[in-house]
Amino acid sequence: MSKTTTDTSAAEEQDLGAAGSQLSTAPVETAMPGSFGGNRKPGLTGWLAWTGREVLGWARWMWRQLTSMRVALMLLFLLSLGAVPGSLIPQSGTDALKVSEFQAAHKTLGPIYQKLGLFHVYGSAWFGAIYVLLFVSLIGCIIPRTWQFVGQLRGRPPGAPKRLNRLPAYATWRTAAEPEQVREVALTVLKKRRFRAHIAGDAVAAEKGYLRETGNLLFHLALIVMLIAFAWGQLFKSEGDKLIVEGDGFSNTLTQYDDFKSGNLFSDDDLVPFSFNLKNFVGTYERTGPNRGTPRTFQADITYSLGAYGKAKKHTIKVNEPLEIGDSKVYLVSHGYAPVVTVRDGKGNVVFHQAVPMLPIDSNVTSQGAIKVLDGYKNAQGVAEQLGFAAVFVPTYAKSSGTMFSQYPGLDYPVLNVTGYHGDLGVNAGIPQNVYQLETKNLKQFKDSKGNILKQQLLPGETMTLPNGAGSITFDKQIKEWAGFQVVQQPGTDWALAGALTAILGLAGSLFIQRRRVWVRATTGDDGSTVVEMAGLGRSESAKLPEELGDLAALVHDRAPTKTDDEPSVPPEGAEQQ
Repeated sequence: MSKTTTDTSAAEEQDLGAAGSQLSTAPVETAMPGSFGGNRKPGLTGWLAWTGREVLGWARWMWRQLTSMRVALMLLFLLSLGAVPGSLIPQSGTDALKVSEFQAAHKTLGPIYQKLGLFHVYGSAWFGAIYVLLFVSLIGCIIPRTWQFVGQLRGRPPGAPKRLNRLPAYATWRTAAEPEQVREVALTVLKKRRFRAHIAGDAVAAEKGYLRETGNLLFHLALIVMLIAFAWGQLFKSEGDKLIVEGDGFSNTLTQYDDFKSGNLFSDDDLVPFSFNLKNFVGTYERTGPNRGTPRTFQADITYSLGAYGKAKKHTIKVNEPLEIGDSKVYLVSHGYAPVVTVRDGKGNVVFHQAVPMLPIDSNVTSQGAIKVLDGYKNAQGVAEQLGFAAVFVPTYAKSSGTMFSQYPGLDYPVLNVTGYHGDLGVNAGIPQNVYQLETKNLKQFKDSKGNILKQQLLPGETMTLPNGAGSITFDKQIKEWAGFQVVQQPGTDWALAGALTAILGLAGSLFIQRRRVWVRATTGDDGSTVVEMAGLGRSESAKLPEELGDLAALVHDRAPTKTDDEPSVPPEGAEQQ
């Protein structure tokens, strides 16, 4: 091959590359650089100048790598991978008790997980580093691409390459119309098809599909919005649980919660000031058929007020239909029964009278709990003691192999089983304990005259008498219901949702919209007729591009038809014009 042929081929490749340039704003990948410092001059000044160029050059190279799409995808994958331990390993911010149990059961893994921050993944240094790097990478990637895209919108499509027949979609014919007329016709047709078009030399240059890059940039912007929203929500969120018996109330303060957890930047002042009272809870269940016992209705009738002096309003909270007060949402999450119990001492004085919430342990609301008499009780000898009763409650009684259980969640046949203890409940030791369980370490069980453990199944209205004049416990006829509420305050959810929807929209645009260019060249041939050439180029090969070019060629051909004479003048599609 001669040098002239080689130079011509290189020029054509360069010309075709210019025609296809800026179809995307993706940054150009850079290879591993060599020395940025160049030649180093002698002396301290030369060394300092060389070192400065080296540091600056490597810093720029590392920035380009960080802001590349490849690294952004790697960081996104690492972020997803890093979130896996947060789903499999108990987290201290969610359930500190389970973390303690895990550490007690795994003496080797526990300390390792603790050092790696796996018990608080989302607050660990390594997870935060990945999060910040991804955030910086997206911002560093999108800003230059946005400015580059704005420049493309302000500019014009590039001129036609010299040899249009080298492009993937190509058509040509000869016409009797003048070249200027053909170019004007092509310009009109392309603009009607919503191409950005202009006449550049002997050809019309047109471009379409800018929404592809718009969707791409929109997708990246939406990811940034989602990252900010998620971070904001995690830092300022709060979530608390409260069990309320019918007739009782709740004020949105930290001391009122049974369990409360919040983000690192959340403060008490961020709590929305409101209160509400549980007036009535309604739960109904399927009576017959294969779905017997399935909940049909779960709703809590409440009255609430905003602020210290707000007007009381009625509302009904249902499952998945929370009460929204300001930035807080109050969800109905659980339900159970609270039998009313009365405890008397040996003299008949009432030392305890209230509804005792029982926690369900199965779908038919077989429940267990503890009745604790902390103050005001004295035994037959006049010595102050504390009483405790381990209790099991069933709303619809059934018994099998000596064990009672509930066969239906409704109050058809309620029974309360109690076992009595006396002594020290351990509540004065300052050590937190479960209010639904008895700490029996310092307690003694009541026994009957035969030395058997004193326990009894009570129907509503029945009483169990304690031995040796110790008093009695009565299962009152009134049975209240309780509801478990979760108060959630998590800012940024609306922004996260908007970002997710926008990301889907942008991704759809970047995947399904094709950015392409079309050129129409009209020149005078050797026989005096006008040679019309049309060609198209897309960012990637697509079967729709030749089809679209054929439709455009047909429209131009209608106004600049093929010249008819004695000799054929229309070569086959794709043929070169000499």
